[in-house]
Amino acid sequence: MTTDKNKSFTLWPYAIVGAMVLFMSYIAFFVYKAMGNDVGLVSKNYYEQEIAYQDHMDKVARTQALGEVRVNYQEAPQSILVQLPETLQGQRISGSISLFRPSDDSQDQEIALQLGRDLSQLVAADSLQQGVWKVRVNFLADEVTYYAEQIVRVK
Repeated sequence: MTTDKNKSFTLWPYAIVGAMVLFMSYIAFFVYKAMGNDVGLVSKNYYEQEIAYQDHMDKVARTQALGEVRVNYQEAPQSILVQLPETLQGQRISGSISLFRPSDDSQDQEIALQLGRDLSQLVAADSLQQGVWKVRVNFLADEVTYYAEQIVRVK
């Protein structure tokens, strides 16, 4: 006499093997998709960008060695005062002031640098929206380039 106890059938081993196959298929699909994406961490003209960045850092270091370029927002006349260091007195200076709005690039402005005798320039800020602005001063003094950047809050 045979008993049916020895012929019992369970699904657990098949379910475990099926789950492992599905998991391995998912991982293989994920690796396949990841390998097809362009990483793009390094740009095509990386060398030129690195040289431009180094030039920018050299400008900033020269400006810091020169003295402080002060940028102050004045609430009463609604203006931004840009003051270059006194060490530039007597040098031929040209350049630009960029008003950069981080939250809305359509409001960015570029103004020519027109310094007074005291190496300062007053920029009207009555047309600027309230909030954070980056004031970038890029100038040339006796054929040497300089750069300064400060954040002001227009009220």
